[in-house]
Formats: sequence, structure tokens, C-alpha cells
Amino acid sequence: MTTVRRITAFDAHAEGEPGRVITAGVDDPPGNSMLEKMAWLRANDDGLRKLMLREPRGYPALCCNILLPPTLPEADAGFVIMEQTEYPAMSGSNTICVSTVLLEAGVLEMHEPITEFVLEAPAGPVGVTARCRDGKVTEVKFRNVPAFAAHTDIEIGVPHLGPAVVDIAWGGMWYVIAEAAQFGVELDPSNGRELARISAMLRHAAFEQVPVVHPELSGMNNISISMLTAPPTNPRANLKNVVTVATGPLDWNRPDTWTGAFDRSPCGTATCAEMAVLHAKGRLGIGEAFVNESILGTLFTGELVEQVSVGHYEAVVPTLAGQAWITGRAEYVLDSSDPFPEGYTVGDIWA
Repeated sequence: MTTVRRITAFDAHAEGEPGRVITAGVDDPPGNSMLEKMAWLRANDDGLRKLMLREPRGYPALCCNILLPPTLPEADAGFVIMEQTEYPAMSGSNTICVSTVLLEAGVLEMHEPITEFVLEAPAGPVGVTARCRDGKVTEVKFRNVPAFAAHTDIEIGVPHLGPAVVDIAWGGMWYVIAEAAQFGVELDPSNGRELARISAMLRHAAFEQVPVVHPELSGMNNISISMLTAPPTNPRANLKNVVTVATGPLDWNRPDTWTGAFDRSPCGTATCAEMAVLHAKGRLGIGEAFVNESILGTLFTGELVEQVSVGHYEAVVPTLAGQAWITGRAEYVLDSSDPFPEGYTVGDIWA
């Protein structure tokens, strides 16, 4: 066997959402910031993302992260996030997975009961506080990048669904947010196919009709993800959501493309975006806890800790807390004779 790539990674999940963490086998890409490194990878080595996330090494719900040396003097480690159709500037579940792997794998030294460090994401520095006991990370709490609502309670037209009232917000990614009740569907795993269909069409309609530009992060200018919300079923939660990630391009003329993969967790950046919306509507104050429930019933706990400005937007700084569990460690290889050097997708489970 002639090996073209040899990559070491840990698999983990944060409250249900899978997040692979590459610890060795990827050269440090050029760039003066994590955002520039991310852009370089997207332009010059996107095959790595496809190799790790598509079959036979990946699957539609999987995310992947690359640990990299930081470029900021205050940061202890850097990471680039790779998802099925994009490179997000920030991700809550991936931050929790990366933090857990860094400490439990010994990349960073663990101090019990509290370990504090700074991660550099493409969106900027993220301060992390990890609760640790007996060599295990029992909670990761991080201070996210500022979140803000760009539009609240606006109406868009969704082909095949009709008009929908939505919010548009940034929480580390651009979200379109809508109450599920207006589509007559409950947030239950048994409704997965219909929830994915609605979410995909909602996302694409918002992408086409509502232009957005992040005033400080170059290239973060498109709505790329959708969230449906409903009253919680867990008595500890304030809200329940399902976030649907695209697994391929949507074509209005092809119903088989109206789909996607659920974030199995309550989604960290979605929770932060929703908190920003609630604050903009006067329904969540600084210092108030907010507990978000996933489609699986797992929880993330957030809090708004500061009001700031991002360009012309009034923004808030959120914190988010949850737990991750390492599920495996593997060495992934690519043989020079492998007929699928960038993996593959098949229409039985992929868009």
C-alpha cells in the first residue's frame, strides 16, 4: 500500500452531535489568522474535508475539526471547522468536542477541578472554562463571539410552503429561524423527513431573498443554516429546536434535494443566535440563563454576559455550556490506488 495521506483523529460527540478532531497528519496551512488558514484550506485542500466527511470515512451528520497552531499570542490552540457544505467561522458543539479532546488526550495540560484556556476559531478567540474530574471533562463552557439579530419577524415566501415569518441572526453562523408551528409540524424525531424538507426549503428561500453581510468577518455573507423552534419537552429547558445542516445543493425542481442532516445537539451557534433574537425582542436580559433542548432531548445552557457593537449591529456576547464524550480514536489513511480520493455520496442517505 502506498499511503497518500495518514491522519490521526479522535471521534467525539457533544450532547449527541458528532465532531471528529484531527490531531495529526495535516500540515499547518499558510495564513496570518485562523480565518486566513480556513480560507486557504477551502481554496487549496478542500479534498481533505470531503475525504473526512463523506463515505466511507464519514456520514451526513458528521463534522470535522483540524487542530492547528494558533496565530494569536493569547491563544493556546487553534482549530478550523469543516462541515458537509461549508467551513463555519464558529461552532459550539465543535468547540466543546475540540476542548474535550485537547484535555483528555493530553494535548493541553488538564488542571482539576477547572482548566481555563483560549481557543482561536476562524471567528476569533474563544475563552474556555472546562470542569474536570478524575481525568474527565465534565463540562465545557465558552465565551462565544458576539451574536446579533439582523432581522426580526420578517416575512419571506417559501416555494411549496407559502409565506413564513422568520428571524435572521448571527451566532457564529448566519441562521434563518422560524417557529415550527406555522408549518404544522412538531419537533419530534418521528417527523424527521418532513422537518428536514421544511428546513431545507426555508434555508434556501432565505438565502435567495435576504442578503446578509457580516461587518467584520470576510466571506461570512450568506445564510447557510436553518432552525425550527417549539416549546420545550424537557422541564429544564426554555425552548426546543432542530437545526438542519445542508448535505448538498438544493434545486427547487428536484424534491429529492429538499433535505439535510439534523444537528443532534441543541447547536451552540444556533442557541447563541436565538438568544440574540430573544434579547432584541426584549425577552432575554443580560445575566439570564437560557436552556435550549435538542431533537434528542439533550441540553445546552447559555447566558448573555455583555452588550457590544458589531459594525452597525447592536450585539450581545453569549456564553454556552455543554458536555462532550470521546467515542474513539483512529488513524485514517488514503491509498494511492483508492478510487474515491475525496469519498463519495449516494442518494439513499445523501441529498
